[in-house]
Parts: sequence; C-alpha cells; structure tokens
Amino acid sequence: MSKNYYDVLGVGKSATKDEIKKAFRKLAHQYHPDKGGDAEKFKEVNEAYSVLSDDKKRAQYDQFGSVGAGGFGGGQSGAYQGGFGGGFDGFDFSQFTQQNGFGQNGGAQFDFDLGDIFGDVFGGGRRARQQARGRDISVDIELSFEDSIFGIERTMLLNKTSVCDNCNGSGAEKGSAMDTCPTCNGKGTLREVKRSIFGQFESVKTCETCKGSGKVPKNKCHVCKAQGVLKKQTEIKVKITPGIENGEMIRLSGAGEAISGGTAGDLYIKVYVKKHPVFRKEGNDLVMDLKVKLSDALLGANYPIKTLDGEISLKVPEGVKHGQFLKINGKGVPMGSGSSRRGNILVHVDVVYPEKLSKEAKKTVEQLRKEGI
Repeated sequence: MSKNYYDVLGVGKSATKDEIKKAFRKLAHQYHPDKGGDAEKFKEVNEAYSVLSDDKKRAQYDQFGSVGAGGFGGGQSGAYQGGFGGGFDGFDFSQFTQQNGFGQNGGAQFDFDLGDIFGDVFGGGRRARQQARGRDISVDIELSFEDSIFGIERTMLLNKTSVCDNCNGSGAEKGSAMDTCPTCNGKGTLREVKRSIFGQFESVKTCETCKGSGKVPKNKCHVCKAQGVLKKQTEIKVKITPGIENGEMIRLSGAGEAISGGTAGDLYIKVYVKKHPVFRKEGNDLVMDLKVKLSDALLGANYPIKTLDGEISLKVPEGVKHGQFLKINGKGVPMGSGSSRRGNILVHVDVVYPEKLSKEAKKTVEQLRKEGI
C-alpha cells in the first residue's frame, strides 16, 4: 500500500500550508538522525513534506495518490489503492487470485507484479519510470541573537555528492563527443512486455545505461569515471531572513546530494539561535526587564539602555508602577526582508524595594505616610 503523506505528517487533508510546515518541523526535529532519531522516519517525513508543501505536487497527489510520471498511486502488489474508474478502491487482488485459482497448488503460475501491471494499465499503459532523486541532507547552524534579528548570509562547506565540474554532469571528457546509447539506440527508454491474467501489457522503462539521455560518452571523464557526479566539498550560501525563529527549518531545493541521471535532493537547515543576555523576542518586539530604584520610580530618572543598534537614554517617568511597560519605538525586529519598518522594544519595569532603611529614610517614609502617600 502506498504511503499516506498526510498520515506521515499527522495532519488532515484540509491542513493549511502553515499547519503542514509546523508538523514537518516538529517531526524533523524528533527524528533527526544527528539527535539520535530514526533515519528512516526522518526520510519519510522529508518525502511527505516535499510533496505536500508544493501546490502542484499536492494537487496531483490528492487526485491520484502519487506524484509519479504515470499519475496513479499504488504501484505495489496486493490491495490496489488509487481507483479504477472510481470503483476499484480497496480491491483485494490476493483474494481475487485465490478465488480464481491463480497462485494455488495446481493453479496457473504467473511471473508478474500485480501492482506494476495495474500501474501500467490504469496509468496509461506506457509509463516511464519516475526520475531518480538524490538523497536529502539535514544540517544545523547556530546564529547569534543579533544575526537572527537582522538576517545574514552564511557560507557553508558540505562534503557531499555533487555534479562533476570537469564534465558538468555529462560523464564525458572535455571536448569528447557523445555517442548514441547502444542499449536503447538513443531513445532513452526500453519497452518491456509483461504477462498477466488479462493478457500481455507493454510498459516503458528508463534505460539504465544512459539514464534516459539516449547518449553515452565516447571518452569517459577521468575525474568522475563517467558517473557525472562525485563526492567533494561544496560551498553553499544560505540567506537568513530577518526575524527567523529558533528551531525554524530552511529548505534549499536541489542543494542536497546529486545523483547520476536524476535530480539532486534538498538541503534542510535547522536554525538554532543563541539566547541574548538582555532581550527576548516576542513577534516583532523585543522585551527586556529593567530594575528601577524605588526613589527613581517615585521621582523619575534617565536610564542608559543598550539596544541592538547602540546605547540610548530611556526616560523613566515619575510615579512609574512596578510591572509597567515602557516602549522604545522602532528598535525591535525588522518587519520583513528589506523593510524599513521595525517593531518596538518593550521595557518591563521591575521596581526594586530596599531590604533595609536607614533612620533618616524611615523618617522620610513616615512623613510620606502622614501625607497619605
């Protein structure tokens, strides 16, 4: 049975993009192999997110149960999933073969996969294999609080399978011609006939020799040995947008591992933001605590505040209350990449009461009490 990507992410079919993204982040963190998680589960979660986060792929998946070239899901032996004119959902082929004497002792024996047969028939009968895809990669990066607020471009060095620079992925030596593939005669595909209980069916498969290109190098690339890809250190640049959250995942499509004759996987970057000794982020605002002396709370005073843009003087008004918030406009988090608008700094006032009063201070307080203050 084909995977249900909605079940993999634990969301319903009506889930929004934000809900899908949130579910993916949670599961990717849970199953991250570097954190001791389940590598196979992590791969499943990545696969499900790559489909459901793409509007076109999701629409195709919702309609056919697959994002393959043939359109239909299933593709496995056993119970067919995906539909046959709207009335074949849940059909049990194992029960069908037993009832009709196929695969039993003395019954007819056939060398075929029911899922492959019905995938070819109901998917159009001449379906080429889905293009191969390279492995996804997941890495972590740590950012300072300031870089997470204002954004930054980071350069990463990854040791991964990448396209060969010498042949640009063709597998041919520089200046060498490409010959017609002798296996498929330049067609890139091979036709295959399968026998079934319904007769013979013809399918189309990608040629393994030329990986579907129809061409093979006359002289093989000496660097990658005609593979078109090789393991090497690759420089990746990633742009961190202003206001990124701790634990947020960035996806770079096609920046994962390359594969010969296919498309590269994706790179997933999980961001960890260091805590700031003063500020904490709440939406587009920065929040901080400020200890204010009792006398300053009563009479008012100016306090130096070190913002992310430099030091400023904050006026604490006369009679400020404990727990009150004072606002510093326009010194918070940028509201989007390239935007000049920013949030604010919210200063939480913490009035500090003296543990012990001198005789003179007590007299002053007694006088205030007499005055009803």
